[in-house]
Amino acid sequence: MKADPARSLVSVALLLQAAFAALAGCSRHSQSPSTTPPTAAPPAAASAPAAAIADGAPRIALAPDGVHIDYRVYGHGRPLVVLIHGWSCDANYWRAQIEDLKSTYTVVAVNLAGHGGSGRNRENWTIPAFGVDVAAVLTALPEGKVVLVGHSMGGQVALEAARSIPDRLLGIVGVDTFHGLGEAPKPDPAMDALIAGMRADFIGATREFVTTMLFRKGADPTLVRRVADDMALAPPQVAIPSLVALSRYDTRPALAQIHVPIVDIRSDMWPDDSAQVRRAVPAFRVDVMPGRGHFPMMEDPAGFNVLLRREIAALARAPG
Repeated sequence: MKADPARSLVSVALLLQAAFAALAGCSRHSQSPSTTPPTAAPPAAASAPAAAIADGAPRIALAPDGVHIDYRVYGHGRPLVVLIHGWSCDANYWRAQIEDLKSTYTVVAVNLAGHGGSGRNRENWTIPAFGVDVAAVLTALPEGKVVLVGHSMGGQVALEAARSIPDRLLGIVGVDTFHGLGEAPKPDPAMDALIAGMRADFIGATREFVTTMLFRKGADPTLVRRVADDMALAPPQVAIPSLVALSRYDTRPALAQIHVPIVDIRSDMWPDDSAQVRRAVPAFRVDVMPGRGHFPMMEDPAGFNVLLRREIAALARAPG
């Protein structure tokens, strides 16, 4: 893994990561017409209003392949801010952002298939399939413009989800994810070695990878341990094929269909390739959080939230 450390870090950062099927609506029942003369009838009882779904209560959308996608909705503002977690993570990684954003926006926290409370009954774990999971949630929430926020693998998932909602999309905010955006996938021996290690010992290889590659020296050891242990307990039958698929994912077809701003809030652990990315995405912009690692939204929630709010507000103001 040390043949090219900088490139390996960038590749792994990139690689860490349901359309049109809403929940069935309630049917209405009407009475059959009577064949006898009408008689006076007592006033009809007023029907009780449908109970509102509690803020943050579990909801389910169905992906086209029958996998149930767990998601939560917080707040009532506009636009909808959709939070997409990374590889072997879940929606809980956004807790600090949910609390901060819900007073201003409608916040939608999604658990991709195989993660959190979502189903695992899927055979092909691909980035397009995860993108369809997000699209299924947005089909169940048909009102309002959307900002997609994706951490790590969630950034690539956001690119795929964006293809399904071109008329609603205001922009995409990546979190330490869009290195190499617009480039063709390349062979990566370091990634191949990581995947081989995970096949042999998923828990051990994942824990070592997270602790040594995704956090800086001096990071909060409690947070590092918590994240490493949590990600190491992801189901290997989901995590490994997802990582393989991500290593082969080509962002170029999605980018050809996306015509909104794309932003990346990133650490400075990786080489700055923003100039190269702008060759494919001319309006691409970057917010750097110096001294942070791959999880800036957890390492420095207050600082991260300031940047995220600023970017969401800018996207909401942009003409389009």
